[in-house]
This record gives sequence, structure tokens and C-alpha cells, in this order.
Amino acid sequence: MEFVWSVVTFIGEAIEAIFGYVEHHHWIFAFLAGGYVFYLHDRSVHARFDALDKRVDEIRKRLAIEY
Repeated sequence: MEFVWSVVTFIGEAIEAIFGYVEHHHWIFAFLAGGYVFYLHDRSVHARFDALDKRVDEIRKRLAIEY
């Protein structure tokens, strides 16, 4: 039972250390989250431009066929 309690205590202390690190270094995680949001926005913008390029190409092909 002593071993089980020491494992539980170790896990609890590890979780407490992680929370303490996050509490003191929260700006790192905010920076990472902001970067990820920018990355998602950038992907979205590029996807819209790609869709617009495909649409323009399709319109050009239709106009070339008609004339």
C-alpha cells in the first residue's frame, strides 16, 4: 500500500508542477495559441484565393469555348 500511495503522490506532484509551470509561463502558451490562430487564418485565406483562381480559370475556359 505504501508503494501505491507513493505513486499517487508522485503523480499529484507532477500535475502540480505542470500547473505551476503553466501559471508562471502562460505567455508562452498564449503566443503558441495566437500563432496557431494566425496559421488557421492564413490557410483559410489561401484556400479562398485558390478557389477564386479555379473559378477564374473555369470562366476563362468557358469564354474561350464560346468565342
